[in-house]
Amino acid sequence: MADNMAQRVFTTIDAMDLDSIAGFFAEDGRVVFGNGDPLVGREAIAGGVQGFFSTIKGLRHRIVNQWSVGAETVAETEVTYYRLDGNSVAIPAVSIWHTRPDGLIDDYRVYFDLAPVYAL
Repeated sequence: MADNMAQRVFTTIDAMDLDSIAGFFAEDGRVVFGNGDPLVGREAIAGGVQGFFSTIKGLRHRIVNQWSVGAETVAETEVTYYRLDGNSVAIPAVSIWHTRPDGLIDDYRVYFDLAPVYAL
């Protein structure tokens, strides 16, 4: 089940479907990108993700490794970012999330270095 959840999460993110992305989260869910400020609540999460999506043309996740223990999931991915200038770059990333008993994510953290995505 956790494997399917990870694939669904990343497929939805890759589709850049903000409503569906927000739907994975509890109303008071929290997302933290690297060392950024937490985005708390579905509206803040959708707004933060939309802001990021406005800086890229698209993205694709490939799950490299995944570990699930109870309600915790750790996913190591290779993410290809399609830049607005037509170039692309792949970078490693790790996502960690906690799922509540109702299946909604209440804590999601992503660790990556986005510098190559914006390098000239």
